[in-house]
Amino acid sequence: MKIKKIDVMAADLPLARPIKMSGVEIATSENVFARIETDDGHVGWGEASAAPTMTGETVESMVAAVEYLAPFMDGRDPAAFEENLEEMNWRMYGNASAKTIMEMALYDIAGKAQQKSVAELLGTVRRTEIPVLYMLATGNIEVDVAEATERAQAGVTHMKIKVGGKPVEQDIERTIAIRKAVNGGVQLSADCNQGWTHEEALAYVGAASESLDFLEQPIMGHDVEGMAMIAAASACPIGADEGLHSVSDVHKHNDMGAAKGGSLKMIKLGGVTRAYQAAELFDELGMHVNMAGKVAESSVSSAAVLQLAAAAPSIEWGVSVTCQYLKEDVCKDSLDVVNGRVNVPTGAGLGVEVDEDALARFIRS
Repeated sequence: MKIKKIDVMAADLPLARPIKMSGVEIATSENVFARIETDDGHVGWGEASAAPTMTGETVESMVAAVEYLAPFMDGRDPAAFEENLEEMNWRMYGNASAKTIMEMALYDIAGKAQQKSVAELLGTVRRTEIPVLYMLATGNIEVDVAEATERAQAGVTHMKIKVGGKPVEQDIERTIAIRKAVNGGVQLSADCNQGWTHEEALAYVGAASESLDFLEQPIMGHDVEGMAMIAAASACPIGADEGLHSVSDVHKHNDMGAAKGGSLKMIKLGGVTRAYQAAELFDELGMHVNMAGKVAESSVSSAAVLQLAAAAPSIEWGVSVTCQYLKEDVCKDSLDVVNGRVNVPTGAGLGVEVDEDALARFIRS
C-alpha cells in the first residue's frame, strides 16, 4: 500500500452562531481538508482550521504547504508515521497545521487498511465515552448564565468561559455569576487566548480565580515568565495553550511553575503522533490534559481529537469537540454530542465518512 494521490482544498464552514473570543467574533471557520488515496484504493481524510495567531498559518499557506509536500510523500507507506513525519520535517520547517492535515489522513488510511481505530493504532482504547467541554462564548452575562444553567441541568459537566476583549471587570463579573449559577457540579474553566496584559490577568485571578477549576493562557504564549508570575498569584491552576508547540515547551512550563496543565492541539504540535506523545509526557509530569480542536472543525478533525482522547493516559481537563458549533457538518455520520458527552467513533481509522457532496458546497472556488 503506497500513497498515490493527495488533493487539498480550502473550505469555509459557517457556525451555528458567532463565537466571541478575546475580542474577535468568529462566524465562519476557515478550514483546509486533504484527501489522500493509495494505490490499492484506500482513502483517508485530514482537516485543520486556520489559526494564524496560534501557528502562524493561514488557509492559503496551509494549502500551499500541503501542495509543496505532496510530491515528497508520493509512493510512501501511510503507516510509517515517524518516518513520514521525519520526511515532512526535513522537507519543510514549521507548518505544523499543514503536516497535521496530512498525517491525520494517513492515520485514517492506516486504520482502514488494518481495520483498527486510530486509538488502537496509538496503542490502546482507555475510554469509549468522552466528557465534552461546552463553550460559553457570547460575551453577554445574561445569555451565558442562562445557557450555563440550562446545560448544567441537562448534565453537562465541563464548561469553558471565553474571556478577554472586554474590560476585565466585566469578565470577572461574568465568571463569578456563571460559577454561582452552576454551583459546584461543573468543572468550570476560562480561556483568554492571550488577550490580557499582566495587569489585567493579575486583576482577574485576584478576583475570579477562586471560581474556576483552571484558567487557560491569560497572556501571550511566549511569556512563560509572566505565566509563572500569574500562576503564583492565582487560586486556581493555570493552563497553557498558545505557548505549547513542542516537548521543550511542555518541560519549560512545568519547570518554571508556569502551568499545571494545558491544551493539546494537533495543529500546534504537528499531528496525531506528537499530540499523543505530549499527552504521555503530561501524564509523566503530573500535568493535566485538555485535548482540544480549534474552533470550529468538522467531524473529521473532531473524530481525531476523540481518538486521541480515547487513547490518552488522562483527560482530566476535558475534551473540546468543536463540530458541535457548526451550522452544518460535512460527514455522513457526524459526531453527536449529547448533554456534554460523546461516544468515540468505533469504525476503522477516524471512524467517520466524509460526504464529498456536502463538503463541495463549502469549497472555495
